[in-house]
Amino acid sequence: METKILTIQDLAGVVSIIDVCSARGAFKGEELAGVGRLRESFLAEVKEQQPEEATAPTAVPSPVVETTEEESSDS
Repeated sequence: METKILTIQDLAGVVSIIDVCSARGAFKGEELAGVGRLRESFLAEVKEQQPEEATAPTAVPSPVVETTEEESSDS
């Protein structure tokens, strides 16, 4: 069995995905506590693993939010 290793970028990507899904209302109320705990665990690991010389406060990239034509015409 091959060992897979998650990178800091993978974890930061998961945090971004959680943020986008949350903003879009993808989680039910009863799911929010578990999703939040998971997000905080990943974010803590990203912060712990990021290089000391990093100038940004976190290594989490801003989420890219794509909109459909319907969503953009609603604005």
